[in-house]
Amino acid sequence: MVTSSNVPRLVVAAPSSGSGKTTVATGLMAAFAERGLAVSPHKAGPDYIDPGYHALATGRPGRNLDAFMCGPELVAPLFAHGAAGCDLAVVEGVMGLYDGAAGRGELASTAQVAKLLRAPVVLVVDASSQSRSVAALVHGFASFDPQVRLGGVILNKVGSDRHEVMLREALEEAGMPVLGVLRRAPQVATPSRHLGLVPVAERRGDALAAVAALAAQVREGCDLDALMALARTAPALDCEPWSPVGALTGTRGSAALSAPGRPPAASAVAAPGPGGAAPGGRPVVAVAGGAAFTFSYAEHAELLTAAGADVVTFDPLRDEALPEGAAGLVIGGGFPEVYAPELSANEPLRAAVAAFAAAGGPVAAECAGLLYLARSLDGKPMCGVLDADARMSERLTLGYREAVAVSDSALAPAGTRLRGHEFHRTVIEPGAGAAPAWGFTHPERRVEGFVRGGVHASYLHTHWAAEPSVALRFVEAAAAVRP
Repeated sequence: MVTSSNVPRLVVAAPSSGSGKTTVATGLMAAFAERGLAVSPHKAGPDYIDPGYHALATGRPGRNLDAFMCGPELVAPLFAHGAAGCDLAVVEGVMGLYDGAAGRGELASTAQVAKLLRAPVVLVVDASSQSRSVAALVHGFASFDPQVRLGGVILNKVGSDRHEVMLREALEEAGMPVLGVLRRAPQVATPSRHLGLVPVAERRGDALAAVAALAAQVREGCDLDALMALARTAPALDCEPWSPVGALTGTRGSAALSAPGRPPAASAVAAPGPGGAAPGGRPVVAVAGGAAFTFSYAEHAELLTAAGADVVTFDPLRDEALPEGAAGLVIGGGFPEVYAPELSANEPLRAAVAAFAAAGGPVAAECAGLLYLARSLDGKPMCGVLDADARMSERLTLGYREAVAVSDSALAPAGTRLRGHEFHRTVIEPGAGAAPAWGFTHPERRVEGFVRGGVHASYLHTHWAAEPSVALRFVEAAAAVRP
C-alpha cells in the first residue's frame, strides 16, 4: 500500500569531508529535539558511528540510507519507516555532496539521497580560509545538478564579525540564503582515531556533554525557524514505508514471521537449542554490544524479531556467559583492537562462544566479530573458533564491494549476491578458510572470510534490508539448533 509521508526534512551536506556536517547535523537534531519536536535522525552511506551521536541527540535510533548496499529503490521506504510519526527528519550526508561509489556516477551520493527523498539541501561550508570565493563555491554546487535543490548555507569556522560580513555579502550577491554562522569552537570537537569518531558507547558521558554543546552552538548560530520553514517545503513522499514483516513476506519459510512478542508458527521452530527455547517458542538470538562492538544497523534487530527471534544484547567485555537460552550469535563490527586485552581476559565468555560454535550453533560475525572469533588479535588470545590470527595494519581497507556467497551458510545459500562495505585497519591471516564466505566480484576479484559449521565470519558489512531472507534463514538455523 502506497502512502504519503509528509514529514518535513532536510539533508545536511558539504563540499567535502571535514567541513562540519556531523557538527551541524547533530547540533540541529539536538536543538530541534530541545524544542519538543520528535526528530528522526538519518545518515547517508554506511557509517555506523555518526548515527550513535544522532541517537543521543534525538532519543531515536540513528538509521542509515545507503543506495549502494540497499538499492536506490529502498532509500525512500527506509526513510519513511524511520521517520513515521516524527515532526522533522534530518539526514546527514556522506563525504562531499556529489561523492558516491567510485566509478558509479551519483550512486550512493548525498545528492542522490536528497533527490530520492525530494528533500532540500543545506550546504555546510568551511569558511575558515575564504571570503568572497565562497559565493563561487556555493554557486558551483547549486548549479552542478539542477535536480538537487540547495536551500541555503550554514557557514562553519567563521573567524570574526568582519569575516562574517564579507561572507554574507558575497552570498547575498549570489542569491543564496545564509541559514547559520558558526564560529570556531574547538571545545565541542569530538575525538577521532583510525576509523573516525570515537563511538558514543566508549565515552557516553563526554558524548552527552558534546551533543549538548553542539545544540547550544547551533541554537545560537543558526536560524532554526528558517531551517524548519525550509524543511516544510519538501513535498509529500509517495512510497510504501519499509517494514520488517512486510520485507519478509513471501520469503521462504514465511510461516515464521511474527510481530514482537508473538511466537512464530510451531512448524517453523524445531527442538530446543542450547539452554533452548521450548517447542513453539521464540529462539533467542544474542547480539554483541558494549564498547567493543558498537556497529549495527537498527533494521537487523527488527528483521530478526520479525523473523521470530527474541533479540538479547550481551557485552563481551563484561558478561562471562552468553544470554540464557542463546540459540544464535550475531557479533557485528566495532573496535576489538582497542579492547583486545580486556576481551582476552574474559576467558569464560571466550570459552562459551567457542563451545557454542563447536556445537554447530549459528554465528554471524562481521569485521570486529571476525577478529573476535580468531585465534588471536595482536597476540592476545581470542575465541579460537577460526584457525586464523589477526593484527593491526598500517593499511586502510575501505570501499563498497559486490559479493557472491561462495559456501552455503547459516546466512545465505551459495550463489546469493549481496552488496556490502569494508572498513578496517586490520588483517587476518589467512584471509579465507577452506570454505570462504564471499567471493568479491567488484572492484576486485578475491575470496574472503570463513564458513565453518554454523559460523559465517567475514570483514564484509552488509545491510540485511537489501536481502531480508538472511535474517529469516539465520533465525531458522537458530530455531533448529540442538543442545
